[in-house]
Amino acid sequence: MKNAQKRYFIELLKKYREKRATAEEVKFLEAYYEVFEAAEDRISDENELEYLGFRDRMKAAVDLEISVAESKPGSGGVMRKLNRSWIKYSAAIVVLALSVSLFYLNQKGTVQQANIDQGIQPGSNKAVLTLANGQKIELDNAAHGEIARQSGISISKTADGQIVYTAVAAPDVNTAMVFRNTISTPKGGQYKVVLPDGTTVLLNAASALSYPTAFVGPERLVELEGEACFEVSKNKDMPFRVRSGPQTVEVLGTHFSISAYSDEDAIRTTLAEGSVMVFSARHSVQISPGEQTVLNRGGNGTIYKRNVSIEKELAWKDGLFSFENDDLSTVMRSIARWYNVDVHYKGDVPDINFTGEIFRNAKLTEVFKILELNNVHVELRNKTILVSYEGDSSKEHHP
Repeated sequence: MKNAQKRYFIELLKKYREKRATAEEVKFLEAYYEVFEAAEDRISDENELEYLGFRDRMKAAVDLEISVAESKPGSGGVMRKLNRSWIKYSAAIVVLALSVSLFYLNQKGTVQQANIDQGIQPGSNKAVLTLANGQKIELDNAAHGEIARQSGISISKTADGQIVYTAVAAPDVNTAMVFRNTISTPKGGQYKVVLPDGTTVLLNAASALSYPTAFVGPERLVELEGEACFEVSKNKDMPFRVRSGPQTVEVLGTHFSISAYSDEDAIRTTLAEGSVMVFSARHSVQISPGEQTVLNRGGNGTIYKRNVSIEKELAWKDGLFSFENDDLSTVMRSIARWYNVDVHYKGDVPDINFTGEIFRNAKLTEVFKILELNNVHVELRNKTILVSYEGDSSKEHHP
């Protein structure tokens, strides 16, 4: 939780104690604590005492820090102590794998009760491997071990749910022996594949990667639709290239991600380690770690470069939704892909923004509880989310 967010939250608690909080602020706080109560069905015999102790300590400690701050106004040491406390509690949330963590909204709002189907589940390891001959293998249902063999290449599924390519014949593979496979994830799915050169690729939901069964020739070329995180095996003599529509990314060995969903307005490439070149038909840009390129769809091919938070951009691979001043449409598209639902809006899409993190294994009801803090009313009909907004459309940013 960022310092500004902490201060806002602490100020709300102080106003609540002094009976100065507005009705909207009271409901915000009540809903925040309900999130922790909603996570209690995840308690096991192993973590029950730790979880309950954490919950009580968090509530008590926040109240204590307010009292200390009131008795020593202007004390810098109090804020430093408060920050250390929140760091400790944030770590406890991650360890206990609670459903919703440190979520903050830029816009105040009231809580509406939504009709949410408890049967909708978050995404999991699901994908289909399509071989060059058209054979389709549902990977989530396939047994562990070898699942196919192509021209001296063994394709196996590991116990932890990833696909690995291994050469089992002579290494002198020629072009005629190379086939092209595709691994695709549905909405509500993700999957990891280890390519023949040792490169690992984690596909996000509603994505597809096309690649050869062996890399021969002057390059290692794969094609991506959707989103994936790459950790490329180094080979200075054979650059690794990822083609996504009008864009190509070239690397020798590095760690990066590409988001190239067809329903997004741009293709975004984020670099975590190493160096990459990003090409379009008329432009090329080199980026360093912590930078991102943006190629707008339907534009003139110009590639823009900007600094970004690697943690935010790659949070999905670590099991988190991470938003930073993202608009409602962006948030809902991410939710729709991961929970395999459709989204329709009643009226215009509200101009509101969200900042914060939510675990991707959270129940849909818990995610919507967070959204409804912002006056975003959600209703699920079959597998379609109906979204409406009942608040003031003006934004309010808290210090």
